[in-house]
Amino acid sequence: MIVVFTGNGKGKTTASLGQMVRAVEQGRKAIMFQFIKGPWISGEHKFLDARPELKGVLEIHRGGKGFVGILGDSLPRSAHKDAAQKTLARAARAIASQKWDIVVLDEVNVAVSLKLIAAADVLKIIKNEPQKKIVILSGRNAPKSFVARADLVTEMKEIKHPYNKGKKAQVGFEF
Repeated sequence: MIVVFTGNGKGKTTASLGQMVRAVEQGRKAIMFQFIKGPWISGEHKFLDARPELKGVLEIHRGGKGFVGILGDSLPRSAHKDAAQKTLARAARAIASQKWDIVVLDEVNVAVSLKLIAAADVLKIIKNEPQKKIVILSGRNAPKSFVARADLVTEMKEIKHPYNKGKKAQVGFEF
């Protein structure tokens, strides 16, 4: 099954993580590849770092270099593009393997909208995904081709967010 979590509202990564935890508790293995999120440590990383026994069962791999072109980003665009290409290659290997039941490509929609990777390349790696595998594509601005290919699409719609009143992200809630 191909799942797309998209929209401008909060909750796409959180929903992906919830699906991963649910799967692990049912005896399955889940892995997430983060395309944009950079080197900072968020709650889910701390959780896994404190539980090394989950390695090989529940994993998250940061492949991004951080936000692209905003919030003080000083990296050349080529560094972001290279990181996204490498992350997609790692995700492709995970999807093709028999090891993982759920593979999450977190913020892949954003990586495509920023032209760090091509939608066609993502579609190629999910084209022949095994029937019992779930691949989740998350992030704002899901390409129409992802929505068309998906079996399930959920759009998170922002109604109200503290950021719009100048409040910064909260530890333990947004990261």
